[in-house]
Amino acid sequence: NACCDVRLYNIIVLGISFMLIFTAFQTCSMAEVDLYIQMYLGILYAVFAVSNWAAPSFVSVTGPKVAMFIGSLLYFIFVLSFLKPMVWALYLCSVLIGFGAAILWTGQGNYLTINSTSETVARNSGIFWALLQCSMLFGNMYSYFVFQGQSEISDSSRTKLFIALSAAGLLGCVCLLFLRKPRAPESENSMNVNRSFQLFKTREMLLLCFSFAYTGFELTFFSGVYGACISNNQHFGENSTSLMGISGIFIGVGEILGGMLFGILGQKTNKYGRDAVVLLGYVVHMVAFYLIFINMPAHAPIGETNGATYIQSNQYIAILCSFLLGFGDSSFNTQIFSLLGFMYPEDSSPAFALLKFTQSVAAAVAFYYSNVLILQWQLLINVLCGTLGLMGFCLVEWESSRAARAGYHSI
Repeated sequence: NACCDVRLYNIIVLGISFMLIFTAFQTCSMAEVDLYIQMYLGILYAVFAVSNWAAPSFVSVTGPKVAMFIGSLLYFIFVLSFLKPMVWALYLCSVLIGFGAAILWTGQGNYLTINSTSETVARNSGIFWALLQCSMLFGNMYSYFVFQGQSEISDSSRTKLFIALSAAGLLGCVCLLFLRKPRAPESENSMNVNRSFQLFKTREMLLLCFSFAYTGFELTFFSGVYGACISNNQHFGENSTSLMGISGIFIGVGEILGGMLFGILGQKTNKYGRDAVVLLGYVVHMVAFYLIFINMPAHAPIGETNGATYIQSNQYIAILCSFLLGFGDSSFNTQIFSLLGFMYPEDSSPAFALLKFTQSVAAAVAFYYSNVLILQWQLLINVLCGTLGLMGFCLVEWESSRAARAGYHSI
């Protein structure tokens, strides 16, 4: 019907908007990774984590559409700052984008929820995730084909690059203005800091925090650590730098495929429950971690190395692991989005803010140890956190499913 058409339209426009915004942001970060990422990432994560406590109140005052638009503009300003990079502007933009990320993602969670029903939330989460992750595919493809063989970016290339990225970011902001109001959105009461604390203390949310934290740890691993491992692995010879770009492309392919399988085909793939999809993601990640363990030198995250490996380093295995990391990440995130939208239809803003708070704290912790710990310890942390994340998610999913069935039987 017309209501469903409007909601699906909103999900698609939302996904396209985020795809454009994060194509600009992620490509910008990759193009300047050596010089800038160490400076701004720590500040960004810290501000992001703190701001998530205030984000639900902000969203309740402005509404999700306005909140996302303001957050997207802060991302746009960040990309603009790279046209003429200055240290003070970098620090300022890191603070701004930390707050912008909080209201953008909290608004996204709220808006996805009010445009979904219990029957469509899994599908909508998958569609949004697949569209969003196209940003990783496009950004890495651009970096690979445009900068292949270049050790430095010329001033003219830099200007053209960041003008194009700024245009993409601005277009993403504009797309948000075309979002339409659902016919009957759920109202949210008490979307404030107190409500976030109340929700945070519940048994279900505390269990889910293990899953949230795992997505933060593995986010830092696949977006930063693993690419560095490939680039620093001298067993790959001259191919190591180009392999890093191909790795990013295949992470994106895995993310998009997962979003499509668990979103567009969600009614078929999710018939055994969200826990089955998360279990699949867990197994896929454990296989990837094992293959990385035997294929990469221990000191690859820290610097260039030709250290011993358990098997001869194989570039095809390395790229396969990239795909598996992306696919597993998609399995976890789409189901977390779906579960939060299903369990907290009237508290979606604080629920998604707590997701991003826990995720950003874990990502920040992983970021700070990523250049210090050897690969084996980082993989062990991911294995342990992934196991706890799986257990926490499954417990909450089983209890919510049982409660839902009991509710249906009582009607």
